[in-house]
Amino acid sequence: MSITITGQDTLQKFIFDNAAVRGELIDISATWREVLSRHEYPVAVKKLLGQMTAAAALLSANLKFNGSIIMQIHGDGPVRLLVVECDAELRLRATAKLNPDLAIADDANLTTLLNPHGNGRFIITLDPLDKMPGQQPYQGVVPLDGDDVATVIENYMLRSEQLDTKLWLAADDNVSRGLLLQKLPHHGGKAEATPVSEEDALETWNRAVMLGSTLKEQELLDTGIEVLMQRLFWEETIRVFDPQHPQFHCSCTREKVGNMLKMLGREEVESVIAELGHVGVNCDFCGQHYEYDKVDCAQLFVSNDPVEALLPAGEVKH
Repeated sequence: MSITITGQDTLQKFIFDNAAVRGELIDISATWREVLSRHEYPVAVKKLLGQMTAAAALLSANLKFNGSIIMQIHGDGPVRLLVVECDAELRLRATAKLNPDLAIADDANLTTLLNPHGNGRFIITLDPLDKMPGQQPYQGVVPLDGDDVATVIENYMLRSEQLDTKLWLAADDNVSRGLLLQKLPHHGGKAEATPVSEEDALETWNRAVMLGSTLKEQELLDTGIEVLMQRLFWEETIRVFDPQHPQFHCSCTREKVGNMLKMLGREEVESVIAELGHVGVNCDFCGQHYEYDKVDCAQLFVSNDPVEALLPAGEVKH
């Protein structure tokens, strides 16, 4: 077992030989710092959103379609919304919406921040890039079941995907890392060079989870994933794959913002124009500012051309 880690953010997949158990270790610290460079969040929010960002990349790495996974937690407390999006190329963006009237303690947990009244919801959306005619994104919505991000996702995966999943996540204002283990459906060993019984496969799964459970949050924050791999699984027969390299990327464009304005409707947009003389929109993820004057908005509702053809993305009219 050997892995090579570069200075880039890295997601490392591995499997336990002759057992239906797969794993991933991820370090997205550079990506996470890029997210935080665009936002000022309280300590507790950084911890939760950073953990969600690592988790989204870990789950996205196993998707079998060209598209994005969008992970959301809708809350009824000091935090109204956490959102992370990761596409098939492991390009990530994340944001949070807070209740400005409520204070957030540094040690606040997920329940305190997002589910104090029991109305919080966890949502995963799978959005294919090339949709078939009439195809809609798949969306799973469940109540918040757990006191931390890892437990909420584990319960979702077991309930909605029937996959035993264990997650260990850690994030602060500088680091975001995670470990995922999944017990895959056992097929009696027909696909393996050396057949493995269901009992042996279960024993390997239990042993892998036991080893993962020795990992403490501070250790995950302080230790690179190549060292963690050796430290946790040095006695196991593990096969590793070529590493992947997540990165920050925001998919906002002037076209998408224009289409959003179209969805609001002509009457709503014209009322803003009448009041302010322009419509300004900031991307919640990256902070990019898009502005439309009266002429721009009129074109939105009379032209069938893509909005980007009306005014290049990134150009702002004042």
